[in-house]
Amino acid sequence: MDFDQPPVVSISAEDRLDPGEWPMTIPAVAQVVRDGLELAKGVTFLVGENGSGKSTLVEAVAVAYGLSPEGGTNQGHHTTRESESPLHRALRIQRGLGAGRWGFFLRAETMHGWYSFLEDNPGSRPEPVFHEMSHGESFLEVLRTRFDSPGFYCLDEPEAALSFSSSLGLISVLDRVVSAGGQVLCATHSPVLAAMPGATILEVGDWGLRRTTWEELELVQHWRRYLDDPRRYLRHVLD
Repeated sequence: MDFDQPPVVSISAEDRLDPGEWPMTIPAVAQVVRDGLELAKGVTFLVGENGSGKSTLVEAVAVAYGLSPEGGTNQGHHTTRESESPLHRALRIQRGLGAGRWGFFLRAETMHGWYSFLEDNPGSRPEPVFHEMSHGESFLEVLRTRFDSPGFYCLDEPEAALSFSSSLGLISVLDRVVSAGGQVLCATHSPVLAAMPGATILEVGDWGLRRTTWEELELVQHWRRYLDDPRRYLRHVLD
């Protein structure tokens, strides 16, 4: 029996959702509910356009795993306004044998709520005053203080707060997490993050989910063409 397994081995679903209602109308969500998803060791990136379902999937997996829906750990839940989809109630997580249960959900759009939760519910260790930092500084401090255990980490578009150099720093953090036995599921628009060596890339779109390489990503191809000649794109949006 293999005890060297990641925190999450696979994701499956019970058919509890109306196929004609959101989020089942999203091809990637419908595919996961229908076929399930085996999650690789290390880092898995979900890459796709806005509305493709990548954040919906990361959120649902995080909540099904037991993490707070607005970000944070599995040791304290908080909510300011329930907005998550019902998908998490249909998902079933197969946990790895012998793997720890620690996890963290870094969700760019709701991290300020988590900062307030920490201030209102202080733990045994002193916390940085995240609200007194810039958006990027607070993210970097979260990476420094929370990404330090071999657990399951869900990230929803973390590049939203990070500069180019800080995005490279995040790759270093994720590599350290994986080297310690952790596992990462990340929704991203960043070609910088998606270039992480050894990562699994799932492209999300009208087709559902498909495994691909960094070079084959539509995102990467568009960025290359844009940086080579921005006018090729801007002439279509500017008069």
